[in-house]
Amino acid sequence: MSSPHLPQPDPQPDREPADRPGPDPSGTAKPAGAFPPASGLVGVLLVAGFVLASVNLRPALAGVSPLLADIMRDLGLSPAGGGAITTVMVVCLGLLAPIAPALAARTGLDRTLLIGLLILAGGVLVRGFGGALTLYVGSALAGTAIAIMNVVMPGLVKQHFPGRIGLFTAIYVSGLVAGAASASALMVPIEQRYGWRVAAVSVAIPALAAALLWAPQAIGRRAAGRRGTAGHRPYAALLRRPVTWHVMAFMGLQSLTFYVLLAWLPTIFRDAGLAADRAGYLLALMNLAQIAATLTVPQHAGRSRSQVPHIVVAALLTVAGYLGMLFLPITLPWLWMIILGLGQGASLALALLIITLRAPDPASVTALSAVAQSSGYLIAAVGPFVFGLLHQLVGGWTIPLAAGLAVCAFQLVFGVLAARPERPSDRLAPS
Repeated sequence: MSSPHLPQPDPQPDREPADRPGPDPSGTAKPAGAFPPASGLVGVLLVAGFVLASVNLRPALAGVSPLLADIMRDLGLSPAGGGAITTVMVVCLGLLAPIAPALAARTGLDRTLLIGLLILAGGVLVRGFGGALTLYVGSALAGTAIAIMNVVMPGLVKQHFPGRIGLFTAIYVSGLVAGAASASALMVPIEQRYGWRVAAVSVAIPALAAALLWAPQAIGRRAAGRRGTAGHRPYAALLRRPVTWHVMAFMGLQSLTFYVLLAWLPTIFRDAGLAADRAGYLLALMNLAQIAATLTVPQHAGRSRSQVPHIVVAALLTVAGYLGMLFLPITLPWLWMIILGLGQGASLALALLIITLRAPDPASVTALSAVAQSSGYLIAAVGPFVFGLLHQLVGGWTIPLAAGLAVCAFQLVFGVLAARPERPSDRLAPS
């Protein structure tokens, strides 16, 4: 389905096919809800705001685990209660993701992102004050904001950058990972100087900065014409497609692995005998290693009809990292974190890329994103809690890490199913 508003194909012959406007390698049509690219200052603010918004998708989550031991001690939480902080946020990511398409249908994708950034800043501020109750309430607000932002980001890629899906998926997933890495590295130094509460609320600063950058895009004249462009896409049509269920399972299992490590990796290394700051730096190293994968994998995989080879390599790298943590946790821990980061980064990037490639327009991408991320994060939500509970029951990390390896096996199976080329009869028609 073509649109008169879409830019004409790039005449440069040396440009990669996946970087040209038009049908993407998955075989979907040109996105009907796409808009002509912004130029000048508006274009700069669009890209800058988009990138900074992506940086805010994980610090509220990644910033918990380096502070977890101090939070648990200060508030008297058990290991299961400590794991529940992350679980509360991930549950919100799952349960509340479906509100994003409805909100976008009323206000547009641009304004929905701005709303998410403001809720995120408010939630982070709430959880930094008071006791366990405000901690969980603020975490729920932060999780709600991230749920909204997670869902609309793939739709924004399809709407604003229809001819650069691989590139801007790589950019926003890399921003996501960079935000997580920065939070992991900075939380302990801030906590050591100012306390865990100041460290926790510091995450509101980049959220407010992103909101300021994105505000002209969301409330300007261009935004007024975008209201309703991400209208409702019937979920029944999505759920009739087998690939939707495969994407949901793959998204959930790779997210489960990610959030388990995000919540417990520093504690695992501290229990193995490493200092708290070094354990936090190892988590940051894992997140930084993800950037190497997120910058390259979407661009390469986006040019292919099948993403199966990329899925297999990502799963094998994740398994190798788990094995290193299981058998040699303090022997070359930096190596295991690099390997694990490459596998996790590739898996996350592929999950989000497949969502964008398997739907024909921004409305459909937003709906598929909501379905996949809602169910996916509900699967992921049990991870940190069960991981902490297993540790509490057995008194060690061997059984929890072995369970993580089993999750990787299922992740590989559903990833292969989601990444296979779709038959023409299975494709969703543009809305």
